[in-house]
Amino acid sequence: MQPEIQPTGGYRPVTVEQFSPAQQRVMRNTYLLLALTMVPTVIGALIGISTGGIVMQHPVASSLLMLAAVIALQFAIIANRNSATGVVLLLGMTFLLGWWLGPLLSIALALKNGAQLIGLAAGGTGIIFFVMAGIATTTKKDFSFMGKFLFVGMIVLLLAMIVNLFLHIPALALTISSLVVVVFSLFLLHDVSRIVTGGETNYIIATTGVYLSLFNIFANLLQLLMAFSGDRD
Repeated sequence: MQPEIQPTGGYRPVTVEQFSPAQQRVMRNTYLLLALTMVPTVIGALIGISTGGIVMQHPVASSLLMLAAVIALQFAIIANRNSATGVVLLLGMTFLLGWWLGPLLSIALALKNGAQLIGLAAGGTGIIFFVMAGIATTTKKDFSFMGKFLFVGMIVLLLAMIVNLFLHIPALALTISSLVVVVFSLFLLHDVSRIVTGGETNYIIATTGVYLSLFNIFANLLQLLMAFSGDRD
């Protein structure tokens, strides 16, 4: 579905009324549930800040266990996408990821400008979200064609991250973080586009995809800011 072209060749602004009731419902429920996921994420992060030593002592094992847990939860969410259980599982996953974020936040807060960097990462993530959501909503273009390429890119980055858990190459870590921000920014565009065009009709699945993109963008933006702007003196 494309924006209607005016006789002058310009585009009429897309309004909420131009979406079907079903699309409006999915978008509304997705954004409401996305806002709700921030609550367990923050709670998990606060707990993670005080208990993150477990992760830092065993980074490889804990990273692999966390990855397995998140993948298992995603399959469980898909299996229960049409029931309240899917919402509970999603909120549980966001709590777990918030807890996982805790050690990174602890490291950031140990810097003199750590709180500022966290704020910048959050602000940057918000800007990326609104830009990508704005593009998808305004143009109403179908970006689903990017799905396969983005999935392959995500797998490659995931394998690279696992390898670097053993190699500990700083330059590779920064390269991976930069590419993660790019890939998941495009995932945001892809996922919101599917909601707008009617390709995704389940708000629990839609929220899961958008949340994971935002989480990865924030975490990796923060790592980049810490690497290039962290005040350790």
